[in-house]
Amino acid sequence: MYNVLLVDDEMLDLEGMRQFIPWNELGMEVVEAANNAFTACDILEQHEIDIIVSDVNMPNMSGLELARIAIEKKSDIRVIFVSGYQDFSYVKQALSLKAYSYVLKPMDDNELIAALRKVKQDLDDEYKRRDVEEAYQHLIPMAKNDLMIRLFEGEWEGDGGRQAGMQKLVKSYGLDKLEWPVRVAVLELDYFSWFQEQDNLSLHQMSKDFLYEVNEIGQRHGMPHCYKVSSYRIALLIHEQGMDAFIEDIYSAVRAKFLVTMTVGIGKPTLALEQLHTSYRQAMEAVDGKMFIGKGNLIMYENVSCEPGMIDARMLDTRMETLFTAMKEYELVLIYDEIEKLFQSVSRLRSKFTIHNLAMYIIWKLDQQLKDVSEDLFDILGMELHSLDILLQFDTIKDIRSWLVLKAFEISEYLRSKADSVNNKLIREIIQMMKDKMSENFTLKDIAQQFSFSPNYLGYLFKEETGKTFSEVLIQLRMEQACELLKDQTSKIYEVASKVGYRYLPYFSRQFKEAYGMTPMEYRKRDK
Repeated sequence: MYNVLLVDDEMLDLEGMRQFIPWNELGMEVVEAANNAFTACDILEQHEIDIIVSDVNMPNMSGLELARIAIEKKSDIRVIFVSGYQDFSYVKQALSLKAYSYVLKPMDDNELIAALRKVKQDLDDEYKRRDVEEAYQHLIPMAKNDLMIRLFEGEWEGDGGRQAGMQKLVKSYGLDKLEWPVRVAVLELDYFSWFQEQDNLSLHQMSKDFLYEVNEIGQRHGMPHCYKVSSYRIALLIHEQGMDAFIEDIYSAVRAKFLVTMTVGIGKPTLALEQLHTSYRQAMEAVDGKMFIGKGNLIMYENVSCEPGMIDARMLDTRMETLFTAMKEYELVLIYDEIEKLFQSVSRLRSKFTIHNLAMYIIWKLDQQLKDVSEDLFDILGMELHSLDILLQFDTIKDIRSWLVLKAFEISEYLRSKADSVNNKLIREIIQMMKDKMSENFTLKDIAQQFSFSPNYLGYLFKEETGKTFSEVLIQLRMEQACELLKDQTSKIYEVASKVGYRYLPYFSRQFKEAYGMTPMEYRKRDK
Protein backbone atom coordinates (compact mmCIF):
# COMPACT_ATOMS: atom_id res chain seq x y z
CA MET A 1 0.00 0.00 0.00
CA TYR A 2 1.19 3.46 -0.91
CA ASN A 3 0.31 6.33 1.44
CA VAL A 4 -1.59 9.24 -0.10
CA LEU A 5 -2.09 12.81 1.16
CA LEU A 6 -5.02 14.79 -0.33
CA VAL A 7 -4.84 18.62 -0.23
CA ASP A 8 -7.56 20.95 -1.50
CA ASP A 9 -9.16 24.08 -0.05
CA GLU A 10 -12.50 23.10 -1.64
CA MET A 11 -14.10 20.70 0.87
CA LEU A 12 -16.46 19.18 -1.69
CA ASP A 13 -13.58 18.37 -4.03
CA LEU A 14 -11.52 17.03 -1.12
CA GLU A 15 -14.34 14.77 0.11
CA GLY A 16 -15.17 13.73 -3.45
CA MET A 17 -11.59 12.52 -4.06
CA ARG A 18 -11.63 10.61 -0.77
CA GLN A 19 -15.05 8.94 -1.40
CA PHE A 20 -15.21 8.23 -5.13
CA ILE A 21 -11.67 7.09 -6.00
CA PRO A 22 -11.19 3.29 -5.47
CA TRP A 23 -8.05 3.67 -3.37
CA ASN A 24 -7.88 0.06 -2.16
CA GLU A 25 -8.14 -1.28 -5.71
CA LEU A 26 -5.27 1.00 -6.67
CA GLY A 27 -3.13 -0.36 -3.81
CA MET A 28 -3.25 2.96 -2.00
CA GLU A 29 -4.48 4.36 1.30
CA VAL A 30 -5.49 7.93 2.06
CA VAL A 31 -3.59 8.71 5.25
CA GLU A 32 -4.93 12.25 5.69
CA ALA A 33 -6.92 14.92 3.85
CA ALA A 34 -5.99 18.57 4.47
CA ASN A 35 -7.84 21.75 3.37
CA ASN A 36 -4.70 23.92 3.42
CA ALA A 37 -0.97 23.59 2.69
CA PHE A 38 0.15 24.43 6.25
CA THR A 39 -1.76 21.48 7.70
CA ALA A 40 -0.36 19.33 4.88
CA CYS A 41 3.20 20.28 5.94
CA ASP A 42 2.47 19.12 9.49
CA ILE A 43 1.13 15.80 8.13
CA LEU A 44 4.31 15.32 6.10
CA GLU A 45 6.28 15.56 9.33
CA GLN A 46 4.11 12.96 11.04
CA HIS A 47 3.62 10.37 8.28
CA GLU A 48 5.59 8.69 5.51
CA ILE A 49 3.80 9.93 2.39
CA ASP A 50 4.40 8.43 -1.07
CA ILE A 51 1.90 10.43 -3.19
CA ILE A 52 0.47 13.94 -2.84
CA VAL A 53 -2.70 14.91 -4.75
CA SER A 54 -2.95 18.68 -4.32
CA ASP A 55 -4.77 21.68 -5.68
CA VAL A 56 -2.40 24.24 -7.19
CA ASN A 57 -4.07 27.49 -6.18
CA MET A 58 -4.74 27.70 -2.43
CA PRO A 59 -4.72 30.73 -0.10
CA ASN A 60 -1.64 31.63 1.97
CA MET A 61 0.47 28.74 0.60
CA SER A 62 0.02 27.37 -2.89
CA GLY A 63 0.24 23.73 -3.89
CA LEU A 64 3.43 24.57 -5.77
CA GLU A 65 5.10 25.79 -2.55
CA LEU A 66 3.85 22.68 -0.72
CA ALA A 67 5.36 20.50 -3.44
CA ARG A 68 8.75 22.20 -3.11
CA ILE A 69 8.79 21.54 0.66
CA ALA A 70 7.69 17.91 0.16
CA ILE A 71 10.33 17.23 -2.50
CA GLU A 72 13.05 18.71 -0.29
CA LYS A 73 11.94 16.35 2.48
CA LYS A 74 11.59 13.28 0.24
CA SER A 75 13.05 13.53 -3.24
CA ASP A 76 11.20 10.51 -4.64
CA ILE A 77 7.71 11.63 -3.55
CA ARG A 78 5.17 11.75 -6.40
CA VAL A 79 2.95 14.86 -6.86
CA ILE A 80 -0.25 15.08 -8.90
CA PHE A 81 -1.63 18.62 -9.28
CA VAL A 82 -5.31 19.35 -9.80
CA SER A 83 -6.51 22.85 -10.74
CA GLY A 84 -9.29 24.73 -12.42
CA TYR A 85 -6.74 27.18 -13.81
CA GLN A 86 -5.52 26.57 -17.34
CA ASP A 87 -2.94 29.30 -17.15
CA PHE A 88 0.21 28.00 -18.80
CA SER A 89 2.40 29.54 -16.06
CA TYR A 90 0.98 27.05 -13.51
CA VAL A 91 1.61 24.16 -15.83
CA LYS A 92 5.16 25.37 -16.48
CA GLN A 93 5.96 25.68 -12.76
CA ALA A 94 4.44 22.28 -12.07
CA LEU A 95 6.63 20.75 -14.73
CA SER A 96 9.72 22.45 -13.29
CA LEU A 97 8.93 20.72 -9.99
CA LYS A 98 8.82 17.40 -11.85
CA ALA A 99 5.15 17.00 -11.03
CA TYR A 100 4.04 13.54 -12.04
CA SER A 101 0.73 14.64 -13.58
CA TYR A 102 -1.51 17.66 -13.96
CA VAL A 103 -5.30 17.12 -13.92
CA LEU A 104 -7.70 19.96 -14.75
CA LYS A 105 -10.90 20.80 -12.96
CA PRO A 106 -13.73 20.09 -13.29
CA MET A 107 -12.03 16.77 -12.69
CA ASP A 108 -12.95 13.52 -14.39
CA ASP A 109 -12.53 10.65 -11.87
CA ASN A 110 -11.27 8.36 -14.61
CA GLU A 111 -8.57 10.87 -15.54
CA LEU A 112 -7.31 11.02 -11.93
CA ILE A 113 -7.53 7.22 -11.61
CA ALA A 114 -5.46 6.83 -14.79
CA ALA A 115 -2.86 9.25 -13.38
CA LEU A 116 -2.78 7.37 -10.09
CA ARG A 117 -2.34 4.04 -11.90
CA LYS A 118 0.66 5.46 -13.73
CA VAL A 119 2.10 6.70 -10.42
CA LYS A 120 1.66 3.26 -8.87
CA GLN A 121 3.36 1.55 -11.81
CA ASP A 122 6.23 4.00 -11.61
CA LEU A 123 6.61 3.47 -7.84
CA ASP A 124 6.45 -0.32 -8.29
CA ASP A 125 9.20 -0.17 -10.89
CA GLU A 126 11.28 2.11 -8.67
CA TYR A 127 11.05 -0.22 -5.66
CA LYS A 128 11.90 -3.22 -7.81
CA ARG A 129 15.01 -1.43 -9.08
CA ARG A 130 15.87 -0.50 -5.51
CA ASP A 131 15.43 -4.09 -4.32
CA VAL A 132 17.67 -5.38 -7.12
CA GLU A 133 20.28 -2.75 -6.29
CA GLU A 134 20.21 -3.60 -2.58
CA ALA A 135 20.48 -7.30 -3.33
CA TYR A 136 23.44 -6.62 -5.61
CA GLN A 137 25.12 -4.48 -2.96
CA HIS A 138 24.66 -7.29 -0.44
CA LEU A 139 26.20 -9.76 -2.86
CA ILE A 140 29.30 -7.62 -3.48
CA PRO A 141 30.91 -8.34 -0.06
CA MET A 142 30.20 -12.07 -0.45
CA ALA A 143 31.63 -12.24 -3.97
CA LYS A 144 34.64 -10.16 -3.01
CA ASN A 145 35.20 -12.28 0.08
CA ASP A 146 35.23 -15.37 -2.12
CA LEU A 147 37.72 -13.74 -4.50
CA MET A 148 40.04 -12.80 -1.63
CA ILE A 149 39.94 -16.36 -0.30
CA ARG A 150 40.87 -17.73 -3.72
CA LEU A 151 43.78 -15.29 -4.02
CA PHE A 152 45.02 -16.08 -0.51
CA GLU A 153 44.82 -19.80 -1.18
CA GLY A 154 46.90 -19.47 -4.35
CA GLU A 155 44.17 -20.16 -6.93
CA TRP A 156 45.51 -17.36 -9.15
CA GLU A 157 47.93 -19.89 -10.57
CA GLY A 158 45.11 -22.04 -11.97
CA ASP A 159 44.20 -22.75 -15.59
CA GLY A 160 43.82 -20.00 -18.18
CA GLY A 161 40.02 -19.97 -18.15
CA ARG A 162 39.77 -19.63 -14.40
CA GLN A 163 42.47 -16.97 -14.38
CA ALA A 164 40.62 -14.95 -17.04
CA GLY A 165 37.46 -15.04 -14.93
CA MET A 166 39.36 -13.96 -11.84
CA GLN A 167 40.98 -11.11 -13.75
CA LYS A 168 37.51 -9.69 -14.49
CA LEU A 169 36.62 -9.85 -10.80
CA VAL A 170 39.98 -8.37 -9.84
CA LYS A 171 39.30 -5.41 -12.12
CA SER A 172 35.69 -4.94 -11.00
CA TYR A 173 36.76 -4.74 -7.33
CA GLY A 174 39.71 -2.43 -7.98
CA LEU A 175 42.40 -4.94 -7.09
CA ASP A 176 44.17 -4.11 -10.35
CA LYS A 177 44.91 -0.65 -8.92
CA LEU A 178 46.88 -1.84 -5.89
CA GLU A 179 50.02 0.14 -5.10
CA TRP A 180 52.79 -2.44 -4.83
CA PRO A 181 54.50 -3.62 -2.70
CA VAL A 182 51.57 -4.97 -0.68
CA ARG A 183 51.56 -7.04 2.51
CA VAL A 184 48.85 -9.23 3.98
CA ALA A 185 47.92 -8.43 7.57
CA VAL A 186 45.85 -10.72 9.78
CA LEU A 187 44.06 -9.01 12.68
CA GLU A 188 42.85 -11.19 15.55
CA LEU A 189 40.90 -10.31 18.69
CA ASP A 190 42.36 -11.98 21.77
CA TYR A 191 39.14 -12.69 23.62
CA PHE A 192 39.61 -16.12 25.19
CA SER A 193 40.29 -14.69 28.63
CA TRP A 194 36.70 -13.37 28.82
CA PHE A 195 35.05 -15.91 26.48
CA GLN A 196 33.19 -17.74 29.23
CA GLU A 197 31.67 -14.53 30.56
CA GLN A 198 30.01 -13.60 27.27
CA ASP A 199 26.88 -14.98 25.63
CA ASN A 200 26.76 -15.90 21.95
CA LEU A 201 24.84 -12.72 21.10
CA SER A 202 27.59 -10.55 22.56
CA LEU A 203 30.27 -12.45 20.65
CA HIS A 204 28.32 -12.15 17.41
CA GLN A 205 27.88 -8.40 17.88
CA MET A 206 31.57 -8.00 18.72
CA SER A 207 32.47 -9.83 15.51
CA LYS A 208 30.24 -7.51 13.43
CA ASP A 209 31.62 -4.40 15.13
CA PHE A 210 35.18 -5.59 14.57
CA LEU A 211 34.61 -6.13 10.84
CA TYR A 212 32.93 -2.73 10.59
CA GLU A 213 35.84 -0.93 12.27
CA VAL A 214 38.43 -2.64 10.07
CA ASN A 215 36.41 -1.75 6.95
CA GLU A 216 35.94 1.87 7.98
CA ILE A 217 39.58 2.48 8.89
CA GLY A 218 40.78 0.54 5.85
CA GLN A 219 38.61 2.71 3.57
CA ARG A 220 39.95 5.85 5.23
CA HIS A 221 43.54 4.76 4.56
CA GLY A 222 42.87 3.62 1.00
CA MET A 223 43.06 -0.06 2.01
CA PRO A 224 39.52 -1.34 1.40
CA HIS A 225 40.38 -4.95 0.56
CA CYS A 226 39.68 -7.29 3.46
CA TYR A 227 37.86 -10.51 4.21
CA LYS A 228 36.55 -12.23 7.31
CA VAL A 229 38.64 -15.33 8.09
CA SER A 230 36.61 -16.19 11.21
CA SER A 231 34.44 -14.46 13.81
CA TYR A 232 37.52 -12.90 15.43
CA ARG A 233 40.12 -12.91 12.63
CA ILE A 234 40.25 -10.60 9.57
CA ALA A 235 42.77 -10.56 6.70
CA LEU A 236 43.58 -7.27 4.98
CA LEU A 237 45.77 -6.00 2.15
CA ILE A 238 47.93 -3.08 3.31
CA HIS A 239 50.28 -0.80 1.41
CA GLU A 240 53.86 -0.73 2.57
CA GLN A 241 53.93 3.06 2.90
CA GLY A 242 50.66 3.51 4.83
CA MET A 243 51.11 0.51 7.10
CA ASP A 244 52.24 2.32 10.26
CA ALA A 245 49.42 4.88 10.21
CA PHE A 246 46.79 2.22 9.57
CA ILE A 247 48.07 -0.01 12.38
CA GLU A 248 48.11 2.93 14.80
CA ASP A 249 44.50 3.85 13.94
CA ILE A 250 43.16 0.31 14.20
CA TYR A 251 44.85 -0.25 17.56
CA SER A 252 43.38 3.04 18.85
CA ALA A 253 39.90 1.95 17.71
CA VAL A 254 40.17 -1.47 19.36
CA ARG A 255 41.39 0.05 22.63
CA ALA A 256 38.51 2.52 22.63
CA LYS A 257 35.64 0.26 21.55
CA PHE A 258 36.44 -3.31 22.60
CA LEU A 259 37.04 -5.02 25.93
CA VAL A 260 39.85 -7.15 24.50
CA THR A 261 43.30 -6.83 23.00
CA MET A 262 44.20 -7.41 19.36
CA THR A 263 47.17 -9.20 17.82
CA VAL A 264 48.27 -8.27 14.31
CA GLY A 265 50.44 -10.57 12.17
CA ILE A 266 52.02 -9.22 8.99
CA GLY A 267 53.55 -11.19 6.13
CA LYS A 268 56.42 -10.12 3.92
CA PRO A 269 55.83 -7.60 1.08
CA THR A 270 54.72 -8.92 -2.31
CA LEU A 271 54.85 -7.45 -5.80
CA ALA A 272 52.01 -9.27 -7.60
CA LEU A 273 48.62 -10.88 -6.99
CA GLU A 274 50.03 -14.36 -7.52
CA GLN A 275 52.35 -13.83 -4.52
CA LEU A 276 49.60 -12.83 -2.06
CA HIS A 277 49.04 -16.39 -0.83
CA THR A 278 52.64 -16.52 0.43
CA SER A 279 52.27 -13.28 2.40
CA TYR A 280 48.91 -14.52 3.74
CA ARG A 281 50.44 -17.77 4.99
CA GLN A 282 53.25 -15.78 6.63
CA ALA A 283 50.75 -13.41 8.28
CA MET A 284 48.84 -16.37 9.73
CA GLU A 285 52.07 -17.81 11.12
CA ALA A 286 52.93 -14.41 12.57
CA VAL A 287 49.57 -14.23 14.41
CA ASP A 288 50.17 -17.72 15.78
CA GLY A 289 53.49 -16.36 17.04
CA LYS A 290 51.61 -14.72 19.90
CA MET A 291 51.86 -18.15 21.53
CA PHE A 292 55.49 -17.20 22.23
CA ILE A 293 55.64 -13.40 21.98
CA GLY A 294 52.37 -12.66 23.80
CA LYS A 295 48.99 -11.35 22.73
CA GLY A 296 48.14 -7.75 21.94
CA ASN A 297 51.31 -7.20 19.85
CA LEU A 298 52.19 -6.30 16.28
CA ILE A 299 54.15 -9.32 14.99
CA MET A 300 56.13 -9.28 11.76
CA TYR A 301 56.73 -12.64 10.09
CA GLU A 302 60.48 -12.07 10.25
CA ASN A 303 60.27 -12.11 14.06
CA VAL A 304 58.67 -15.54 14.37
CA SER A 305 60.26 -17.58 11.59
CA CYS A 306 63.14 -19.81 12.65
CA GLU A 307 64.91 -23.02 11.83
CA PRO A 308 63.08 -26.21 12.83
CA GLY A 309 64.59 -28.42 15.51
CA MET A 310 64.13 -31.75 17.21
CA ILE A 311 63.02 -32.61 20.73
CA ASP A 312 65.01 -35.19 22.67
CA ALA A 313 62.36 -37.63 23.96
CA ARG A 314 64.75 -39.02 26.58
CA MET A 315 65.28 -35.53 27.93
CA LEU A 316 61.51 -35.08 28.28
CA ASP A 317 61.16 -38.36 30.18
CA THR A 318 63.97 -37.36 32.55
CA ARG A 319 62.35 -33.99 33.17
CA MET A 320 58.99 -35.65 33.83
CA GLU A 321 60.54 -38.01 36.38
CA THR A 322 62.11 -35.05 38.16
CA LEU A 323 58.80 -33.16 37.99
CA PHE A 324 56.80 -36.02 39.48
CA THR A 325 59.33 -36.52 42.28
CA ALA A 326 59.02 -32.81 43.11
CA MET A 327 55.22 -33.13 43.14
CA LYS A 328 55.32 -36.11 45.52
CA GLU A 329 57.69 -34.21 47.84
CA TYR A 330 55.70 -30.98 47.65
CA GLU A 331 58.63 -28.97 46.23
CA LEU A 332 56.61 -26.12 44.71
CA VAL A 333 59.61 -24.11 43.47
CA LEU A 334 61.10 -27.17 41.81
CA ILE A 335 57.71 -27.98 40.21
CA TYR A 336 57.59 -24.51 38.68
CA ASP A 337 61.20 -24.70 37.49
CA GLU A 338 60.78 -28.12 35.87
CA ILE A 339 57.65 -27.09 33.95
CA GLU A 340 59.47 -23.91 32.88
CA LYS A 341 62.40 -26.00 31.57
CA LEU A 342 60.04 -28.34 29.70
CA PHE A 343 58.51 -25.42 27.81
CA GLN A 344 61.87 -23.76 27.19
CA SER A 345 63.00 -26.95 25.46
CA VAL A 346 60.31 -26.57 22.77
CA SER A 347 59.66 -22.81 22.61
CA ARG A 348 62.53 -22.30 20.15
CA LEU A 349 60.64 -24.42 17.61
CA ARG A 350 58.02 -21.67 17.25
CA SER A 351 55.21 -24.18 16.63
CA LYS A 352 51.91 -23.81 18.48
CA PHE A 353 51.10 -27.43 17.65
CA THR A 354 54.31 -28.55 19.35
CA ILE A 355 53.33 -26.55 22.44
CA HIS A 356 49.88 -28.14 22.51
CA ASN A 357 51.42 -31.59 22.02
CA LEU A 358 53.86 -30.98 24.87
CA ALA A 359 51.03 -29.92 27.18
CA MET A 360 49.07 -33.06 26.33
CA TYR A 361 52.22 -35.17 26.81
CA ILE A 362 52.74 -33.71 30.30
CA ILE A 363 49.12 -34.51 31.21
CA TRP A 364 49.37 -38.06 29.80
CA LYS A 365 52.70 -38.72 31.55
CA LEU A 366 51.40 -37.43 34.89
CA ASP A 367 48.34 -39.64 34.53
CA GLN A 368 50.58 -42.68 33.98
CA GLN A 369 52.83 -41.79 36.91
CA LEU A 370 49.84 -41.33 39.20
CA LYS A 371 48.37 -44.67 38.14
CA ASP A 372 51.63 -46.29 39.24
CA VAL A 373 50.84 -45.12 42.77
CA SER A 374 47.15 -46.10 42.51
CA GLU A 375 45.89 -42.55 41.89
CA ASP A 376 43.84 -41.03 39.07
CA LEU A 377 44.71 -37.59 37.71
CA PHE A 378 41.17 -36.76 36.59
CA ASP A 379 39.67 -37.79 39.93
CA ILE A 380 42.20 -35.64 41.80
CA LEU A 381 41.47 -32.57 39.65
CA GLY A 382 37.73 -33.21 39.37
CA MET A 383 37.95 -33.07 35.56
CA GLU A 384 36.64 -34.99 32.58
CA LEU A 385 38.82 -35.92 29.61
CA HIS A 386 37.05 -33.40 27.37
CA SER A 387 38.02 -30.63 29.82
CA LEU A 388 41.51 -30.76 28.28
CA ASP A 389 40.08 -28.93 25.24
CA ILE A 390 40.86 -25.78 27.21
CA LEU A 391 44.54 -26.26 26.29
CA LEU A 392 43.69 -25.68 22.62
CA GLN A 393 41.95 -22.40 23.38
CA PHE A 394 44.70 -20.61 25.28
CA ASP A 395 46.29 -17.77 23.32
CA THR A 396 49.87 -17.93 24.59
CA ILE A 397 52.50 -20.33 25.87
CA LYS A 398 52.40 -18.37 29.13
CA ASP A 399 48.68 -19.17 29.57
CA ILE A 400 49.25 -22.90 29.00
CA ARG A 401 52.28 -23.02 31.28
CA SER A 402 50.44 -21.17 34.08
CA TRP A 403 47.48 -23.57 33.83
CA LEU A 404 49.75 -26.62 34.04
CA VAL A 405 51.69 -25.19 37.00
CA LEU A 406 48.41 -24.58 38.84
CA LYS A 407 47.23 -28.16 38.19
CA ALA A 408 50.62 -29.59 39.22
CA PHE A 409 50.37 -27.64 42.49
CA GLU A 410 46.87 -29.05 43.07
CA ILE A 411 48.08 -32.61 42.51
CA SER A 412 51.11 -32.04 44.74
CA GLU A 413 48.86 -30.66 47.49
CA TYR A 414 46.63 -33.72 47.21
CA LEU A 415 49.58 -36.14 47.37
CA ARG A 416 51.00 -34.31 50.36
CA SER A 417 47.75 -34.38 52.32
CA LYS A 418 47.28 -38.05 51.55
CA ALA A 419 50.87 -38.91 52.47
CA ASP A 420 50.34 -37.22 55.83
CA SER A 421 47.58 -39.68 56.67
CA VAL A 422 48.64 -42.38 59.21
CA ASN A 423 46.38 -44.90 57.53
CA ASN A 424 47.90 -44.07 54.17
CA LYS A 425 51.39 -44.82 55.46
CA LEU A 426 50.11 -48.16 56.72
CA ILE A 427 48.50 -49.01 53.38
CA ARG A 428 51.70 -48.05 51.53
CA GLU A 429 53.69 -50.42 53.77
CA ILE A 430 51.21 -53.20 53.11
CA ILE A 431 51.29 -52.57 49.34
CA GLN A 432 55.08 -52.77 49.41
CA MET A 433 54.83 -56.08 51.28
CA MET A 434 52.36 -57.33 48.67
CA LYS A 435 54.86 -56.46 45.92
CA ASP A 436 57.61 -58.30 47.80
CA LYS A 437 55.41 -61.40 48.24
CA MET A 438 54.10 -61.31 44.69
CA SER A 439 55.07 -64.89 43.87
CA GLU A 440 53.37 -66.26 47.02
CA ASN A 441 49.74 -67.16 47.41
CA PHE A 442 48.40 -64.93 50.22
CA THR A 443 45.07 -63.43 51.23
CA LEU A 444 43.72 -60.40 53.08
CA LYS A 445 43.48 -62.59 56.19
CA ASP A 446 47.19 -63.44 56.00
CA ILE A 447 48.19 -59.75 55.75
CA ALA A 448 45.76 -58.73 58.52
CA GLN A 449 47.31 -61.27 60.92
CA GLN A 450 50.80 -59.86 60.29
CA PHE A 451 49.64 -56.34 61.20
CA SER A 452 47.33 -57.44 64.05
CA PHE A 453 44.15 -56.24 62.36
CA SER A 454 40.88 -57.96 61.70
CA PRO A 455 40.40 -58.76 57.98
CA ASN A 456 37.19 -56.70 57.91
CA TYR A 457 38.87 -53.59 59.35
CA LEU A 458 41.90 -53.88 57.05
CA GLY A 459 39.57 -54.32 54.08
CA TYR A 460 37.75 -51.14 55.14
CA LEU A 461 41.05 -49.19 55.36
CA PHE A 462 42.06 -50.38 51.89
CA LYS A 463 38.79 -49.19 50.39
CA GLU A 464 38.91 -45.90 52.29
CA GLU A 465 42.49 -45.01 51.30
CA THR A 466 42.76 -46.42 47.76
CA GLY A 467 39.16 -46.46 46.57
CA LYS A 468 39.63 -50.15 45.72
CA THR A 469 39.22 -53.44 47.56
CA PHE A 470 42.21 -55.49 48.71
CA SER A 471 41.56 -58.02 45.92
CA GLU A 472 41.36 -55.30 43.25
CA VAL A 473 44.68 -53.79 44.39
CA LEU A 474 46.33 -57.22 44.48
CA ILE A 475 45.15 -58.13 40.99
CA GLN A 476 46.30 -54.72 39.66
CA LEU A 477 49.77 -55.17 41.19
CA ARG A 478 50.06 -58.70 39.78
CA MET A 479 48.94 -57.65 36.31
CA GLU A 480 51.36 -54.68 36.24
CA GLN A 481 54.20 -56.94 37.33
CA ALA A 482 53.20 -59.51 34.69
CA CYS A 483 53.41 -56.85 31.97
CA GLU A 484 56.98 -56.03 33.00
CA LEU A 485 58.00 -59.71 33.06
CA LEU A 486 56.41 -60.42 29.65
CA LYS A 487 58.84 -57.95 28.08
CA ASP A 488 61.56 -60.56 28.62
CA GLN A 489 61.04 -62.73 25.54
CA THR A 490 63.03 -65.60 27.07
CA SER A 491 60.55 -66.11 29.92
CA LYS A 492 57.79 -68.67 29.45
CA ILE A 493 54.19 -67.59 30.00
CA TYR A 494 53.73 -70.14 32.81
CA GLU A 495 56.94 -68.86 34.48
CA VAL A 496 55.55 -65.31 34.44
CA ALA A 497 52.26 -66.56 35.90
CA SER A 498 54.10 -68.35 38.70
CA LYS A 499 56.22 -65.29 39.55
CA VAL A 500 53.09 -63.17 40.07
CA GLY A 501 51.33 -65.76 42.23
CA TYR A 502 49.28 -67.80 39.78
CA ARG A 503 49.64 -71.60 39.82
CA TYR A 504 46.83 -72.22 37.33
CA LEU A 505 47.78 -70.81 33.89
CA PRO A 506 44.23 -70.57 32.37
CA TYR A 507 43.09 -68.48 35.38
CA PHE A 508 46.08 -66.15 34.93
CA SER A 509 45.33 -65.78 31.18
CA ARG A 510 41.65 -65.02 31.88
CA GLN A 511 42.41 -62.33 34.45
CA PHE A 512 45.09 -60.80 32.21
CA LYS A 513 42.62 -60.56 29.33
CA GLU A 514 40.01 -58.98 31.60
CA ALA A 515 42.59 -56.36 32.63
CA TYR A 516 44.10 -55.57 29.20
CA GLY A 517 41.69 -56.94 26.60
CA MET A 518 44.21 -59.45 25.24
CA THR A 519 45.94 -62.65 26.28
CA PRO A 520 49.51 -62.62 27.66
CA MET A 521 50.74 -64.09 24.36
CA GLU A 522 48.99 -61.38 22.33
CA TYR A 523 50.43 -58.72 24.65
CA ARG A 524 53.94 -60.12 24.20
CA LYS A 525 53.61 -60.15 20.38
CA ARG A 526 52.39 -56.58 20.40
CA ASP A 527 55.33 -55.51 22.53
CA LYS A 528 57.97 -56.89 20.14
